[in-house]
Amino acid sequence: MRASSVKARRILSLWLPRLPTDRLKRQLSGQGAAPDDGHPCVVVAKLNNALQISALNDAAADIGLEIGLPLANARAVCPDVQVFDADEAADRSLLEAVADWCDRFTPLVAFDPPYGLLLDISGCAHLFGGEATMLRTFCASLARQDFIVNAAVASTPVCARTMTRATRACIVPDGEEARAVAPLPVFALGADDAITRGLRRAGLKTIGDVASRAPHEISARFGSAFTSLLQQALGQGDAPISPRKPPPDFMVEKRFAEPVATDNVIAAILSGLAQMLVAAMDKQGKGARRLEASFFRTDGAVRTIAVETGQPVTKVNVVDRLFRERLDALADPLDPGFGFDLIRLSAGRVEIVVQEQRDFDTSAQDNDEVAALVDRLAARIGGKRVVVHLPLDTHIPECAVIAAPAQQNLAAASVAEWPVRAEAEPPLRPLRLFERPEEIEVIAAAVPDGHPPRFKWRRATHAVVRAEGPERIAMEWWRHQGEALTRDYFRVEDAEGMRFWIYRDGLYSEPVSEKDEPVPPKWFVHGLFA
Repeated sequence: MRASSVKARRILSLWLPRLPTDRLKRQLSGQGAAPDDGHPCVVVAKLNNALQISALNDAAADIGLEIGLPLANARAVCPDVQVFDADEAADRSLLEAVADWCDRFTPLVAFDPPYGLLLDISGCAHLFGGEATMLRTFCASLARQDFIVNAAVASTPVCARTMTRATRACIVPDGEEARAVAPLPVFALGADDAITRGLRRAGLKTIGDVASRAPHEISARFGSAFTSLLQQALGQGDAPISPRKPPPDFMVEKRFAEPVATDNVIAAILSGLAQMLVAAMDKQGKGARRLEASFFRTDGAVRTIAVETGQPVTKVNVVDRLFRERLDALADPLDPGFGFDLIRLSAGRVEIVVQEQRDFDTSAQDNDEVAALVDRLAARIGGKRVVVHLPLDTHIPECAVIAAPAQQNLAAASVAEWPVRAEAEPPLRPLRLFERPEEIEVIAAAVPDGHPPRFKWRRATHAVVRAEGPERIAMEWWRHQGEALTRDYFRVEDAEGMRFWIYRDGLYSEPVSEKDEPVPPKWFVHGLFA
């Protein structure tokens, strides 16, 4: 018996037994060619070099077809059966869409393969009129979306799942799990087919028959894993579910008796939710680094928009501005359809806000303004497109700088130390560095370490009138699998005043051909000076 002071966990199990055929029906209905519900329809997949039924509708089940039956046998039973190819990716995508719809009831939603979901509704059923009303709402809403659904509520996931395999809709009171599952057939437990066949051969046809045997007898014959599964179905054990998304740290939402669809109303609602969210975070001294706005349409579709910030956000006007920028920049505009009946704003990642003592120096205020500008740009064009450059401790020119997202690295960029240019000296590196060095054709070059008097680049010949170098850079051998060639860099200027940064890849004595003959090293232009 459970202690009365401890509130039992309640799990809602949803099972969509005809998900593949329901998907086809929804898809064909959108094309104006919905299949007849009374006509047998099967989905087949190739297994062991043979097409077998992997899913079917009620009409196909009524004439004796079943999952695992070869397609040839199915055609012998019903020659005009409709056959479709299995699409596991599409089924998975549809199940994810249903899980998104379930988020309106609880953020703790877990997948229960192949066609099920588990929802932890502990402490939230009263918000929807109780468990019975909540269960009817689930079944009725999914039925309107053309799904065949079985649902059950129990104190353990295994018990709830087991009930959905044998009943359409039921609620198992806390402590009544053993009595509820006792008359069900053993296949409802979802154990391996070999275990189910072994139980039936032993004369154990119902879960109650199995539960009447001593646990050590069941474990000796069918293993401890099955015994644990049985105990959870009977309510004598429990196991946690694995939600597909981590629950947000803070969350506020607003439901509507009449769906909303206009942009001004949606913006006003988001602003109101932002005030509630910021107030809740402020009580704990925290600010949001990642915010998500979820819009639940009346037809079951869900749209989620996220923004990230470089510093913890603690102001409502900042949240409003970021979401306004994000909504304005959407390539696929927010389509309300027949309206949204729920809008939710959540903080998926928060940080403690550290209060700083500010002096009269304007640099701190400038940094805040730069961070706000970066957040707005990231909200409009994407966080990966707003970057800062950070130096790396390497002599390799193309690796000496890294482009990193500005939101996460703005502070590091402000204190980064770059090589100091010597006064009255020309720059050692060009202002423009090519992403990939471009090969040039050298007419002649002084051996072993001289610069070429002329070279050909992009179909134009350049005569070198001034040159500085060489600057020898050895490659990082510990980062290269093969042999890394040494580079000799030169700063050269042609007769027209253009200045290039060129290098010789390797030394004249290094490259050797298969015939043990020296191979002239190649030359490249790596950048241009102003």
